Amino acid sequence: MKNIRNFCVIAHIDHGKSTLSDRLLEHTQTISERKMQNQALDDMDIERERGITIKSHAVQMYYPAKDGETYTFNLIDTPGHVDFSYEVSRSIAACEGALLLVDASQGVQAQTISNLYLAIEHDLEIIPVLNKVDMESAMIEEMSDQIIDLIGCDLEDIIHASGKTGIGIVDILEAAVSRIPAPKGDLEAPLQALIFDSVFNSFRGVIAYFKVVNGVMRSKEKVRFFNTGAEYNADEIGILQMDQVPKKELKAGNVGYIITGIKESKEIKVGDTITNADNPCLAGIDGFEDVKPMVFAGVYPIENEDFEDLRDSLDKLQLNDASLVFEPESSVALGFGFRCGFLGMLHLEIIQERLSREYDQEVITTIPNVSYFGYDKKGVKIKVNTPNDLPDPTRLDRVEEPYIRAQIITKPEYIGTIMSLCMDKRGILTKQNYLTQERVELTFEMPLAEIVFDFYDKLKSISRGYASFDYTPIDYRASDLVKLDIMLNGDAVDALSSLVHKTKAESFGRKMCKKLRELLPRQQFVIAIQASIGAKIIARETISALRKDVTAKCYGGDISRKRKLLEKQKKGKKKMRQIGNVEVPQKAFLDVLKLD
Repeated sequence: MKNIRNFCVIAHIDHGKSTLSDRLLEHTQTISERKMQNQALDDMDIERERGITIKSHAVQMYYPAKDGETYTFNLIDTPGHVDFSYEVSRSIAACEGALLLVDASQGVQAQTISNLYLAIEHDLEIIPVLNKVDMESAMIEEMSDQIIDLIGCDLEDIIHASGKTGIGIVDILEAAVSRIPAPKGDLEAPLQALIFDSVFNSFRGVIAYFKVVNGVMRSKEKVRFFNTGAEYNADEIGILQMDQVPKKELKAGNVGYIITGIKESKEIKVGDTITNADNPCLAGIDGFEDVKPMVFAGVYPIENEDFEDLRDSLDKLQLNDASLVFEPESSVALGFGFRCGFLGMLHLEIIQERLSREYDQEVITTIPNVSYFGYDKKGVKIKVNTPNDLPDPTRLDRVEEPYIRAQIITKPEYIGTIMSLCMDKRGILTKQNYLTQERVELTFEMPLAEIVFDFYDKLKSISRGYASFDYTPIDYRASDLVKLDIMLNGDAVDALSSLVHKTKAESFGRKMCKKLRELLPRQQFVIAIQASIGAKIIARETISALRKDVTAKCYGGDISRKRKLLEKQKKGKKKMRQIGNVEVPQKAFLDVLKLD
């Protein structure tokens, strides 16, 4: 056990975690030159296309150190985007140390700080690494000062590295040996192993990844999942290299996988403890708290008969992504579907893309919103997941919405535009702090609903990509919110309803009507698009009817013949409008979300 080191790589998005992991794999010859490719640990197409890591990836390496001993490294490469911080928290729970990566040209960013706090909470040994030192734009001295200010280390503790050229790779491996403590565990104690991830394999069922904290896990023995109480045979256990390598036993301190032939996703919970069925441990390991989704949206199949297939696909996706939460719901406009909880808008986009690519499920997504609490006049608290859950305005006392603490790090020249963006989104500036002369940290308290749509994109564009953003939920506060309905020819489309702040309701309603007028195809009858709050109409647009020229066959002659035909057409249109219904195309649902 003294020769095992478990560590993860944490950083802001695009600071070079996956590239550095590639060099570590090459140097320890875990992967052959023939099989080497960029982002070697990222196994999803979407990850390669977008150049981001979505899931944490664990791999075992062997390193002959300068002291003559060979060490076993369990490395976990983690995502950097704020939406996937749950993956990072699970990886950190399985490690004793962390490589904190900082880009030498960009410096400390918001996600760097929040990942660092996660690691410090778990008492991890932090090894600061300044990456991309070979770039012309690298500001090594300034960025080193930032790291020293952030974690209070000495200048010589910072390792200079480059994931691209391989500078500093040996220093990182040696630092992992000398600085990161070996895992502590009792080989004689009953088996305790912490599950930190799981994936679904269509041939072998659910594969759980775990870290052995105490005792020894042996192949073919009967194991029990502590929290669910289910017992299974350990058909195969092993370690994770580029492929799964079966082993007879895994001792305390090691990281590996277990296959038990479980086909049901509900049987395995991330954060559960695996123990021996014959000699069980007395208590489970304190794992992670349950994930709290931030953004909710309805996901519906395009054809209603695909509902059960969509349920299966979401079940399997939930295994690969424990932060996805869903429950069935129905809508008048869209039929049966699911109410899904996501960690953010990028997470929603990725899930939608994965459903399409991996499970061939084309879906309609409703307007994303957040969870509110409504209180009626009697003081009864009602959870409001969709605008339709909101009680009647005559019975409603108040609505409370979730607030977040947003942390933005940027250059001083963009402070003004960022402040006006945040104020526009009902933000309150609580702190302004200069980290260095060139970097300022702004802290705002703002409603979560305001950042759900396009906040991140707007922030990036007004700061030319120089602002980084991270947020944590704080509490619920009373707000003056109203339910905005969109009606087509007098019928409300429940999938387009939303809860908005009273001051913004009118402008938002106008934008929605305008956008729908562009998106909806013309019909044989007039379509009235209206935005309403209760019985009050606040905005309206009209789509004129497609008109057939019924008088084309009249050559000259008396005007009364033409009038007669036009009157007949008018009656037909009136009847058609009463019985005709307006179909909202899938594209319209998606484009309405991208309202500017």
